[in-house]
Amino acid sequence: MSNNKIFILLPDGVGLRNFAFSNFYKIGLDKKFDITYWNNTPFNLTSLGFNEIKIKNAKTNPLTDSYKNARKHIELNLNIKRAMDTVYDSYRFPFFFKSVKGAVKSCAAKLFITINNSERGLEKVREKIKLQEKKTEFYKNCLETLQKEKPDFVFCTNQRPVLAIAPILAAKELKIPTGTFIFSWDNLPKATMVIETDYYFVWSEHMKKELLKYYPYIIEKQIFVVGTPQFESHFNLDDIIDRIKFFNDYNLDLSKKYICYSGDDFTTCPDDPKYLSDVADGVRRLNEQSNDLLGIIFRRCPVDFSTRYDEVLKRNEDLIVPIDPIWEKNGTEWNTILPTREDVKLLTNTIFHTEMVVNLGSSMVFDYACFKKPCAFLNYDIPNKIDMNWSVSKIYNYIHFRSMPDQNAVIWLNSADEITDKIRHGLNTNGTLESAQNWFKIINQEPPEISSARIWKSIETILNR
Repeated sequence: MSNNKIFILLPDGVGLRNFAFSNFYKIGLDKKFDITYWNNTPFNLTSLGFNEIKIKNAKTNPLTDSYKNARKHIELNLNIKRAMDTVYDSYRFPFFFKSVKGAVKSCAAKLFITINNSERGLEKVREKIKLQEKKTEFYKNCLETLQKEKPDFVFCTNQRPVLAIAPILAAKELKIPTGTFIFSWDNLPKATMVIETDYYFVWSEHMKKELLKYYPYIIEKQIFVVGTPQFESHFNLDDIIDRIKFFNDYNLDLSKKYICYSGDDFTTCPDDPKYLSDVADGVRRLNEQSNDLLGIIFRRCPVDFSTRYDEVLKRNEDLIVPIDPIWEKNGTEWNTILPTREDVKLLTNTIFHTEMVVNLGSSMVFDYACFKKPCAFLNYDIPNKIDMNWSVSKIYNYIHFRSMPDQNAVIWLNSADEITDKIRHGLNTNGTLESAQNWFKIINQEPPEISSARIWKSIETILNR
């Protein structure tokens, strides 16, 4: 029986849903692990009955952001060279020059890219990041915490935040084994790896192949295929609210069926309100043509608190019911807007009580696949775009969509005029479901409901090596 002490490193709020608001903690306790959350989020995990150590005064070296950005661009440059594919250019973010601090960081990053734009240069940048972070007070504080607490394993919930570098380096310095979870299905082609750990936990064999492809310094025995806790809540039937209560709680019409429109953030889809408007128009036509009344539940992107949908919602208040995600805003950056346990249940119930989802290429296709319900992807550009350089073709050219086994995995809405017929088709057929299920099996290890157990089993394996 295990009594190993495990540190769950939460460098930001991104990992809360998977590792605090799932059954992950309970499963670990049942396996007799001694679990402590090393918590750099504003969320108070003791309120959930968890052991936690708050990280205080976390601060990176002034050069780390510049080196991190340089690393990303060099990796993308090398990926273009290896694959002869310019799609990797689409993963770049523009350099920031609107403040003195931002301009200095951007100029430094550009310099680092220029003098290190090679395989050997990339190795130098990776080492520079480590050297800079080891100079920080934060690194020294992490060493002190680990020396005092003596965990047997440090598991980082997200491979992307620069604030995870110092804790992982400190653990390595003390010969404590480390691991990280690859957070999202699209992360690896984007060159988002910031930390380097002893072990890597991935969603699927497909993601394992990506990890080996993009990071050749990682070897196969370091990788564990575990799935993701992201979808586990959908299989917890105790969280399902009965239809009458759910409809009454959110002022839905019991005489109607509903589809879900899942919104995107502004960067991903600047024209999302217009797409919502087009879907509303399509549903109106469908209601006029049939006796079945259909409504729309609008679930906005959790990090979008803008007013950009207000006009569309007001104009269609008889048809669209907004049910906002229950997230807490703790700052202006997207990663300071935190999920809540209540929202995990709300998402599950929203899916359960709707017939299908419409969105622009999001992983909600897999959330609905858990319930064997179809997804429709918007696949046309609107006239008079806000950003003339933006296009749906850019979105669907991303590498993670190449994992789709065939085009039947979703319903493609190729124009506004198709929406009525395609939604009718989605409501009346299971034609897309087999292919969607096959895609889900490629993206996420089967069965999806036991990912947390697989992670703990993998940790046991590591500690017994």
